[in-house]
Amino acid sequence: MPQRIERDLNRFRQIIRGKIKQDLRKYISHGEMIGRQGKRTVSIPVPQIDIPRFRFGSKGQGGVGQGEGEPGDPLGRGEQQPGAGEAGEEPGEHMLEAEMTIEELAQLLGEELQLPNIQPKGRKNIIAEKDRYTGVARVGPNSLRHFKRSYREALKRQIATGTYDPANPVIVPIHEDMRYRSWKTTEMPESNAVIIYSMDVSGSMGQEQKELVRVTAFWIETWLRYQYKNLEIRYIVHDAAAKEVTQEIFYRIREGGGTKISSAYKLIMRMIEERYPPDEWNIYPFHFSDGDNWGGGDTRECVEILRDKILPQVNLFCYGQVRSLYGSGRFAHDLEENFRDQETLVVSEIADRDDIYDAIKAFLGKGK
Repeated sequence: MPQRIERDLNRFRQIIRGKIKQDLRKYISHGEMIGRQGKRTVSIPVPQIDIPRFRFGSKGQGGVGQGEGEPGDPLGRGEQQPGAGEAGEEPGEHMLEAEMTIEELAQLLGEELQLPNIQPKGRKNIIAEKDRYTGVARVGPNSLRHFKRSYREALKRQIATGTYDPANPVIVPIHEDMRYRSWKTTEMPESNAVIIYSMDVSGSMGQEQKELVRVTAFWIETWLRYQYKNLEIRYIVHDAAAKEVTQEIFYRIREGGGTKISSAYKLIMRMIEERYPPDEWNIYPFHFSDGDNWGGGDTRECVEILRDKILPQVNLFCYGQVRSLYGSGRFAHDLEENFRDQETLVVSEIADRDDIYDAIKAFLGKGK
């Protein structure tokens, strides 16, 4: 019975997983699950799923609720209380809260968007020690006692000494028969990675644009955390000047004034030089803006910084341009004109929530 229950539970989990995968584009675009994120799991609202099962036919053969009476007659002697409002004709929609780990969510993302696994660029410089139970020892704590190996040793001893009776096969292990699981410490190399988010917070970037950035960043982090065991995230905001901030300030700050994108690129450059050597780190800068920049001179400076300083040191540089009523949207075109054949730079325009899906696929689809 326990095996049957476990089998049915696994089947139900596969049904839930298939339903989430089927509607993943909707979740990616609208971000219902971001506010339901825990430390290692995400709670996902899934529409009610009807599991196939036998139903009674129309021929009543007795049972509860059958017999004399008309539809709508109250059961029992209680007085029927009138309901509030009028009856409707549409069925209600019931939601099921399904929990999924971040790793499972990342796997679904990779399957749905057909994302290749990333080949790390930086050298594997972090050595993590892992304990694995790979052997058997004669001594150890009772909590690690190996029952099958102890039983086998006792059986071998009794057969060898002639005390084993096939008619009464009682095996009694003694101290010398006991075997215990033993572990071996192995060194596992792991790759470093850092995400550097920078966002334009000038007067032309409103709350709607920042929400597009927040949803896009959630899915980027989900995939990169699945690819790298050691991932750091840094946040930069800029208008005419740039500064490093916390995650909370990054998404909540309200600024004004003009835009000077080169200020953010200079800070990214300094951050890489001071903290993240390219031979030790896999580096992923993401910049989000509405495409408005101060004068042609600053755009030329941005192009020079990218070409000479940033792109040679990073795995991938991604620019996401969100649509704004006040932004010119010119900067994306400038990047495409200057880096048309550059494999390490990706430009994607995010006009609304429906574009988030395509932007994530563009940013992460190269496997860099």
